[in-house]
Amino acid sequence: MTVGKTLTDRISSAARDSGAGRRLAAARAELAGRRVSLHWSNLFGVVALACVVVLFATGLLLMFWYVPSSRRVTYDGSYSPLVGQEASAAYVSILHTSFDIPGGLLVRQAHHWAALLLPAAILMQLAVTFFTGAFRRRRGSWLVLFGLLVVALAGGWSGYALPDDMLSGTGLRIFQGILLGIPVVGTWLSWLFFGGEFPGRIIENLYPVHIAVVPALLIGLLWLRARIASRQAPMRYPGEVGVPAYPNAAARAGGLFAIVTGLLVLVAATVTVAPVWLFGPSSPGDASAGSQPDWYTGFLDGALRLVPPGWEVVWLGRTWSLAILVPLAVVGVFLLAVAVYPFFEQWVRGPGRDDALLDRPRNEPTRTALGVAGIVFYGALWGAGSADLVATHFSIGLETVVHGFQALLVLGPIAAFFLTRRVCLALQKKDRGLLLHGYETGRIVRLPGGEYVEVHAPVPAEERAQLAGPRTVPSVVVHPDERGRVHPWDRLRARLSRAYLEDRLVPVTTGDPSALGRSDAA
Repeated sequence: MTVGKTLTDRISSAARDSGAGRRLAAARAELAGRRVSLHWSNLFGVVALACVVVLFATGLLLMFWYVPSSRRVTYDGSYSPLVGQEASAAYVSILHTSFDIPGGLLVRQAHHWAALLLPAAILMQLAVTFFTGAFRRRRGSWLVLFGLLVVALAGGWSGYALPDDMLSGTGLRIFQGILLGIPVVGTWLSWLFFGGEFPGRIIENLYPVHIAVVPALLIGLLWLRARIASRQAPMRYPGEVGVPAYPNAAARAGGLFAIVTGLLVLVAATVTVAPVWLFGPSSPGDASAGSQPDWYTGFLDGALRLVPPGWEVVWLGRTWSLAILVPLAVVGVFLLAVAVYPFFEQWVRGPGRDDALLDRPRNEPTRTALGVAGIVFYGALWGAGSADLVATHFSIGLETVVHGFQALLVLGPIAAFFLTRRVCLALQKKDRGLLLHGYETGRIVRLPGGEYVEVHAPVPAEERAQLAGPRTVPSVVVHPDERGRVHPWDRLRARLSRAYLEDRLVPVTTGDPSALGRSDAA
């Protein structure tokens, strides 16, 4: 007796035989053949994706409850301390969401916590990509990742201003002051953003940016990054085999995605963030003392606080406020340097080998030192954003704290650069010793002559490729032109290349002790 196929079997067979089913099967087979690294540093992308999903899910709900209007209304909700107070419709809707809608406060706080975590996850992705040299084959992907950071910052800042409470109002007043301090176009920019005198229609102007422009850019950049990654082989560390992208890596990523999402909801349910009811409604004539921006914009605030007093000049009949122009220029140059660094390194070092191997940070001392110097520079700006809190909490004079951060901003990156290069070289020598002489086993033996020595065991074969040291990079050779002259630009490139390739040990794959300590300075 032949048993006929069930309806479920027929639907499943039809789905597999359809065009979409065949494409899905091909994609699954392709993922099963791709081997990806299991290193923990590759998981920050999953954290960022979880934040984006939480932001979109909670943001859709908040769109139904939020009123993007600066129109003044009287509050008559459940929060009794503010009953009868006049505030904007936007602020009143936030109070209504927090106190009158079941689960509204949880949704609000989950949205805010995800917005705080997203820039951190992207920054960690940038750091991992930078220090491992993953941008060597994906310079376009680096620009996409940097663009994601800028969009995340813009989305967080625009959302920070929407509640229209006293804290966000103070931040907007600072933002307007910065715009007005820009010569020639400052007043025009202020009217463009605010739609008139402060506060103008800033809520109505920022709301479309927050709910339409930023999400569209996020989706577009995420799609572009995924498309770039799908067209290139996954990068792995030397000697690393990796695991199949499907199902192994996919299951790990799915588990981490669920964990991050659950933790965001748990934190939102237990830890208060942005209690706008305590700050009160925004008032154009008042400012909140001791206000602090969200952490991801702290470096911008710190850049303004570190400027010495009296930085103004009168030129061409206008007052040029260097206290605003210099911080904007410094931050702009720093962000531009981050964006174009992969192209600068390619120009200095040459194209090199197009392989899928990641670098250990210790094997690229100059790049690692530049990265650490950049982190110290950013950290000094970020810490200066809380100079007033440092002064009050530790009972230190505010001027002393500011001078300390000014010194750290200038001297810190220089010291970090040279110290990091020395540390990287020491770690290279340590790996060289392990490769040539083996690792310590803890076994002490006595030789026939009475001497006690510790037995060393050879490094396992699967770890030797990782300890082999930096890969050989050919130095840039400058050739004269047909007139026998060397262009100054080429001469500069050669000098930068020699400086860049200093403190690199020759890769050793044999047990030749004579190679220990030789330098590959170009």
